[in-house]
Amino acid sequence: MRAQFVLSEIGVGLRRNLTMTFAVIVSVALSLALFGGSLLMSDQVNTMKGYWYDKVNVSVFLCNKSDAESDPNCAKGAVTEDQKKEIRADLGKMTVVDKVTYESQDQAYKHYKEQFGDSPLAASLTPDQMQESYRIKLKDPEKYEVVATAFDGRDGVQSVQDQKGILDNLFGLLNGMNWAARAVMALMLVVALMLIVNTVRVSAFSRRRETGIMRLVGASGFYIQAPFIMEAAVAGLIGGAVACGFLVVARYFIIDHGLALSEKLNLINFIGWDAVLTKLPLILATSLLMPALAAFFALRKYLKV
Repeated sequence: MRAQFVLSEIGVGLRRNLTMTFAVIVSVALSLALFGGSLLMSDQVNTMKGYWYDKVNVSVFLCNKSDAESDPNCAKGAVTEDQKKEIRADLGKMTVVDKVTYESQDQAYKHYKEQFGDSPLAASLTPDQMQESYRIKLKDPEKYEVVATAFDGRDGVQSVQDQKGILDNLFGLLNGMNWAARAVMALMLVVALMLIVNTVRVSAFSRRRETGIMRLVGASGFYIQAPFIMEAAVAGLIGGAVACGFLVVARYFIIDHGLALSEKLNLINFIGWDAVLTKLPLILATSLLMPALAAFFALRKYLKV
C-alpha cells in the first residue's frame, strides 16, 4: 500500500510540474550526453595515440647538393658514401632503435609525387633535389632525444625530425577540444542541478498541505521525502536514457556510416562499440543518483520534515 502511494505521488508530482520536469529531462540529457561524449573523446585520443605512436618514425635527413649551397647545416657539402655507412652503423648500435629503413632520392621523389602530385611545386622538382634519409622506428617513441642528440649537427646530416612532435600538436588540439566540452558539460550539470532543486521546491510547496497532514499522523521524514526524491530520480533517469540514445545514435551514424567510410580517414583507428557500451551504465547511474541526491539535500533545507 505504501509503495502504491509513493508511486502515485510520483506520477502526480511529475504531472503537476510537467514543464519543469521536461526542462530537467532535457538539461540532464544534454549534460550527460556531453559527459559521455567527453569520455569517448578521451578514449578516441588514447586509441589514436596507441595506434600512431607505434607507427611514428624518426627521420634523419641527409644533405644533398642543393642543401650544400643553401643550408648552414650542410656547409661541408653533400653527404658522402662513407658518411652514410658510418651513420647507418651508428644507428645499428643504438639500443633504442628497433628498425632502420633507407630511403633514396628516387624513392623520396616517388613518395612525394604520390602524396602531392597535384601541387604546382611538384612539376618543378627533380629527384636530385630530394633528400636521402634513414627512417628509424624506435622501441620507445619517447626516446627521440637520444637519436636527435647523436645526429643533430653531424657532418652529412641536414636535420633530424620526429613525427611524434607533429602528432603531439594534433593530440594537443584534440585534448583542448575535449576539455572545452567538459567545461560546457560542467555548466550544463550546474544548470540541471539548479532546475532539479527548483522543481523539488515547487513540488514541495504545492503539496505543503498534504505533507503537513502526514506529519500530524506521524509519518516519518523519509516517507514524506521519498516521493519528491523519486520524482527527481525518475526525471533524471529519463534524461540519462535519452543521453544514452544520443551516444548510440551518434556512434552509429557519425562513425559507422560517416567517418569510417571516408577514404580520407581510413588511417584513423576509431573506438569500437565496446567503448560506447561500457559508458552507458555509468551515465544511467549518474542520471539516477545525481538528481536523487540533489533533491535529498534540497528537501533538508526547504522542507521541514
